[in-house]
Amino acid sequence: MSMNKNINETMKFSAVEKENDTEARKILVTVYKALAEKGYNPVNQIVGYILSGDPTYITSYNNARVIIRKLERDELLEELIESYIKNNA
Repeated sequence: MSMNKNINETMKFSAVEKENDTEARKILVTVYKALAEKGYNPVNQIVGYILSGDPTYITSYNNARVIIRKLERDELLEELIESYIKNNA
């Protein structure tokens, strides 16, 4: 199947609903804490999960693996970028 898109056009990504922002933030904090408590580098593990989609990057301790899978990876990434920009712009 061939795509006839102009490479010079910018695709628009639909924004995640605002109600998920707090949920995404809570999920990231919960998972971060669980990873840290188990002795993992939380940033590296979360990045590995977001890039690969492999849930084994996330510990099952405190149900973190189940919790992080409640949201799509793009929603988690959007929360991370939005938070970074708000705190560093």
